[in-house]
Amino acid sequence: MNDAESTPSKLPAAVDALTHLGRLSVQQFMARYWQRRPVLIRQALPGFEPPLAPRALFELCASDEVESRLIHHNGGRWQLQHGPFTRRKIPPLQRPDWTLLVQGVDQHLAQAARLVARFRFVPDARLDDLMVSYASDGGGVGPHLDGYDVFLLQALGKRRWRIERRPDPTCVPDSPIRQLARFRADSEWVLDPGDLLYLPPGIAHEGVALGECMTCSIGFRTPSWADLAAIWSELQAQRNPPRWSPFRDPGLMVASHPARLPDPMIEAARRQLLAWRPSRREVAMALLRQLSEPKPRVAFERPARAAARASFDTAIRRDGLQADRRTRMLYSREVFAINGALMPLPQASHRAMMCSFADRRLLIVPPGRRMPEAIVQPLYEWYLAGWVHPI
Repeated sequence: MNDAESTPSKLPAAVDALTHLGRLSVQQFMARYWQRRPVLIRQALPGFEPPLAPRALFELCASDEVESRLIHHNGGRWQLQHGPFTRRKIPPLQRPDWTLLVQGVDQHLAQAARLVARFRFVPDARLDDLMVSYASDGGGVGPHLDGYDVFLLQALGKRRWRIERRPDPTCVPDSPIRQLARFRADSEWVLDPGDLLYLPPGIAHEGVALGECMTCSIGFRTPSWADLAAIWSELQAQRNPPRWSPFRDPGLMVASHPARLPDPMIEAARRQLLAWRPSRREVAMALLRQLSEPKPRVAFERPARAAARASFDTAIRRDGLQADRRTRMLYSREVFAINGALMPLPQASHRAMMCSFADRRLLIVPPGRRMPEAIVQPLYEWYLAGWVHPI
């Protein structure tokens, strides 16, 4: 990585979400296609320029902080390797049938973060990250299924996509990557730079490079109900420890089947769990914490020479503050979330300020307006953690 990209980079405030994908308005797209059916949009982004060149992608995947995979196939045999990869480990560009997949590129490059920001017509709670794949001629990962929505934006060269709308989910046994055993495409297209293919979850697809090829995949996340239950239980225990009634079983009969779980015990446990019902606010807090949590490999860079609190206060009053490109912010009514941390906002003026910050990723203090201590102190702590930066 060059020096400019290795320093904490800020997401410019001027990044506007797309209003159209080609001739299709985003309102029409969401109403007709989102979570409903696939659609190919020719020249969704006319004149689209890739957020990085192949050489920069190769440099990026040499870092331990970047998640990358290299996939080869030869004569029906597939091989999977996990990064990091030095340039020597990446096959020659002239060699066919290999693919490099680099995850979370928007977490490392400002230009990639700006590309993802253009898709903020979908709520941030659903946006995940940008994966960039580079493939030599014939490269791909085989037919497969994803459990999430994805925009496949062609960035360089051409790629042939084939999809199957009602696939058999059976996978090839003992394969290093999850590939469908029986894939029968019902549609096929060749994409050029600027073309975009949207796929909802459950649509089988296979992409094959036609010559040198690079594709940007904007992926989306969904809540994990199992993780959400664990987070809610933890939050509830911290805020309002439950008063469990001790288990009692008077009148217990002599056990003729001692290994059998007693029915009264099952019923008592059911009553206790039903009594611990989450409120709407508690569910929102659990979702906020889960969906604002950065991806596991994300590492924030603390300021090398941190400003004192008074200097920080003066700087943000004068010039404003903006979020690091890695930072995730969400809010719901009276609760604000940043990178998995929750901040109650009981006062309406505080809510308006912090919700605007999350929506715009930029905080500008109007001249003469007082910044309340309840806001400034958390902002300063987030600055020390590398989550936000004075402009």
